[in-house]
Amino acid sequence: MTAATAPSADRLAAWRERLDTRFEQVDPVFEPLATQAAAQLRAADFDAWLDAARALGKLGRGVEPMLVFLEEWPAVVQALGGDAGALPALMQVVEQMQKSPNGRAIAPFLQSLPAVARRLPGREPLQDWFDLCVDLMRRTSGSIHGHHTTFESPGLPAFLGAAPRLLDALAIDGLRRWVDYGVRNHGSHPQRQVEYFSLASPDSRAVLQRERHGTLFADVQRRLELTLRALWGETGLLVPYSTAFDELRQPVPYFDALGLRVPDVMDDLGGVSGLERYRAVLAHMAAHRRWSTVLVADNWSPFQRLAVEFVEDARVDVLIGRRFPGLRRILLALHPRPRADACDDATTSCLRHRLAMLSRALLDPAHGYADPALLNTVARFHAQLAVGDSSTRAMAELAMQYVAQTRRASDQFARVHFDDTVVSYRDDNRHLWRFIEEGDEEEVFDPHRRSAPADEEAPLPPRLYPEWDEASQSYRPDWVSVYDRLQPAGDANRIDRLLARHAGLARQLKRRLDLLKPQDRVRTRFQEDGSELDLDVALRSLVDLRAGHTPDVRINMSHRTDGRSIAVLLLLDLSASLNQRVGDGGQTLLELSQEAVALLAWAIDQLGDRFAIAGFASNTRHEVRYQHILGFSERWGTAPKARLAALQAGYSTRMGAALRHGAHYLGAREADKKLLLILTDGEPSDVDVADPHALIADTRQAVKELDGQGIHCHAISLDPNADRYAREIFGHHFTVIDRVEQLPERMPKLFMSLTR
Repeated sequence: MTAATAPSADRLAAWRERLDTRFEQVDPVFEPLATQAAAQLRAADFDAWLDAARALGKLGRGVEPMLVFLEEWPAVVQALGGDAGALPALMQVVEQMQKSPNGRAIAPFLQSLPAVARRLPGREPLQDWFDLCVDLMRRTSGSIHGHHTTFESPGLPAFLGAAPRLLDALAIDGLRRWVDYGVRNHGSHPQRQVEYFSLASPDSRAVLQRERHGTLFADVQRRLELTLRALWGETGLLVPYSTAFDELRQPVPYFDALGLRVPDVMDDLGGVSGLERYRAVLAHMAAHRRWSTVLVADNWSPFQRLAVEFVEDARVDVLIGRRFPGLRRILLALHPRPRADACDDATTSCLRHRLAMLSRALLDPAHGYADPALLNTVARFHAQLAVGDSSTRAMAELAMQYVAQTRRASDQFARVHFDDTVVSYRDDNRHLWRFIEEGDEEEVFDPHRRSAPADEEAPLPPRLYPEWDEASQSYRPDWVSVYDRLQPAGDANRIDRLLARHAGLARQLKRRLDLLKPQDRVRTRFQEDGSELDLDVALRSLVDLRAGHTPDVRINMSHRTDGRSIAVLLLLDLSASLNQRVGDGGQTLLELSQEAVALLAWAIDQLGDRFAIAGFASNTRHEVRYQHILGFSERWGTAPKARLAALQAGYSTRMGAALRHGAHYLGAREADKKLLLILTDGEPSDVDVADPHALIADTRQAVKELDGQGIHCHAISLDPNADRYAREIFGHHFTVIDRVEQLPERMPKLFMSLTR
């Protein structure tokens, strides 16, 4: 039976009787569904389709599973090349769901099948998908002896809903590893399961990124930076954004004052490799930065701005091709070639379609379009480029004339033709427009930066760190965001006054420091071979010789350099608890810490050791603030004193992330001994972590990581109850200062004992 052949009334009645269901919702749709299925399926497969639908209707799950199957199964068979042999395996999965508490997942499971089959076009890959769904169901539903589930899987419906996006990003093996991570880490927490399997949690996106196919930005970042510098003289920061999780917005490349934003992964497209696509994206943005100028957007309609953007994009692409002919081939391969008759003006807005054709024609002399207005615009465009009159303003005028010549009443329709109109390597052109007055149509892309003072330093992008999950004995990748910031300056005289209060202690420390100071040249005596004659030994040997005794032949001496090869990082916990006062009306813990740090910095400066000071505080895992107070390349002086004086305490103590970030800087130093001192007044904690032991376990793991990097970590705690958790984190490498007022005295002495 073909698609053109309509079944007779008797045959339809026989099919309806075979379906054997009393659901009224089936009657209005059965004839078109049966006609379509009969045209697409072989006779035996059509009978199996009816029998399977009848079975689904008798599950006691309502009409939805039956209707979904009737609608979707023929499309699945088409995606599999006409092979309906996967139906028995499908019904077996349905049976397992029905026998478990997961019967409500049957309809979502069937609903996802066409999209899954299009991405896994084969019976064996589809069977792998079935096995993965069953495995997820069993592992997240609870089980007895591995067979009987005891409660409904929270994550299975979410997983089925996200299936098309997941299979767009991952092969089936990568998807299996992604599922396994979610089950291991969130299997006992229903809400986190739902967030993970629906791609709503950061760790689900991070693990998905790790398993993705295509050319990863992280793998080619260095090559792209060198290409950008060599070809364009650009040194802008490249910042990746995720393409896997925003189906609605579908972000595209862009650039602003903080850097050039590019996708985190690029698949091959149209015979162009992912790496070449990255190069096309960067070339297009670099060309805009070099040749485009800003226009005031307030007097332009959205349609006019769209036209200007298409023509200006084409202009910079043509200039790229002239400067680097090898890139022209890549740009043409990536630019869509819309068919002239692809858009119906009667029902759809075709403005994007016409502009995409114009853009193609401006780049490709062999475009093949015959529209007079398009051909006239192309000729004028190239004439302007030939005489060097190709400014952004000139392109805007050309675009306006083309829009006026080709305007249609249908351009205002809500339904817009998008097929073959998106040029994947082009940015969003936000840099072309400046708004005098903000309105609803202007998006504030970076609210923080727009509200920041003009003289404030541009914030750096965050550095992402993993966090240890004690329950699953594994890391949560890219879990914590650490933001670097140079501590603002205060009054350096305040630190000088604090040091003056401890003048007596400073004199005591000075005597000890003199004993620890390295001697640049140390004499080594009693050498048979040396650089100089040791006169004392030589005279004694001469006396022995004349007295008839055997002289000592070790009459030379040499010199060696005796220097301290130490790099030290002092990390200050700046959480809100430092605002507590010591005693009645005494100093705050923060003020005492400032005194102690100032004395320690003075002492280390006297020794000449390489030294850095930083502070940290956290406001959930999304914002760990790392404040630079003194850098390794600075000397202790007015500038770091001013930063130390301006310290403020607030937020929480996510210590593991701060230790890892501090180790990032300390590990880069060349020194025989690397010491990280952390001054804290309490245990690790944060407002987004319910389990009080979770961050203790992560900090313990971070200390182990530092030890593996050759960094010795020692904690100085102001908490009298620190023994309860400090020993678990730091082993024996911690000191508790019970009398907090002794901190300025004890801290420099502790440092000297650690580095003797």
